[in-house]
Amino acid sequence: MAELQSAVQTDKTGHARWVRISHWIVTLSFLTLAFTGIVILMAHPRLYWGEVGNDLTPALLELPISRNHRHGGWDKTVAFFENAASPVSANRTYDIFNKNGWGRSLHFLVAWLLVLTGGIYLLAGLFTGHFRRHIVPRRTELSPKVLLGDMLDHARLRIRTATVGPHYGVLQKYTYFAVVFLVLPLAVVTGLAMSPAIAAAIPLLPGILGGFQSARTIHFVTFVLLMLFLLVHVLMIIKSGFKRQMRAMTIGDKNED
Repeated sequence: MAELQSAVQTDKTGHARWVRISHWIVTLSFLTLAFTGIVILMAHPRLYWGEVGNDLTPALLELPISRNHRHGGWDKTVAFFENAASPVSANRTYDIFNKNGWGRSLHFLVAWLLVLTGGIYLLAGLFTGHFRRHIVPRRTELSPKVLLGDMLDHARLRIRTATVGPHYGVLQKYTYFAVVFLVLPLAVVTGLAMSPAIAAAIPLLPGILGGFQSARTIHFVTFVLLMLFLLVHVLMIIKSGFKRQMRAMTIGDKNED
């Protein structure tokens, strides 16, 4: 009975207070992580697959985001030993961009804020029924025809006017479900796998992901997916009624207790 009353209250007044607070903490945390993550990536804008990778090994992906990208500034490589499997070394002939110490510290600190807030959000969402009522697609919404129809409406920019509560459409539910239960958790796990302390305590974690460099690459992919989600999310807010949406996710409805 209490859960039903809570659901009715949420529908009338908009998003629950705990949803609004966690939403903005996660948003600010993610934007900070995005900025510091780019700074970190600028120091070595190359992605690999496996356990190791450096400037002298082939890259899976190279990103032209700093002067460290495809610089070509190396002296002749020198082998440590005479056998073919010997590691090699080479001196750089250019001024490397490597001012990311503060970025790594801030990135790691804010990451724990996001994890803590996200954990509270998950527990609250489960125990209050928020996920069951608003995020998890209903049985009638699992039909490919229904999903395709909603996708076509969005592609044609047929966006319904926003309400004060979390009355999400079919595509919204699928997207939020993927972000909350798949993409964000994967970003957290791959981030932990790159931490030397965590990897030392749980050496199996990087191995499950294919190695340290694989975890770094997957972490970057989750960042791209989350940035795309954020951009589309903001566009949909503008299209469906920016003022009403912002009010619902900040101060809530004026009738809220």
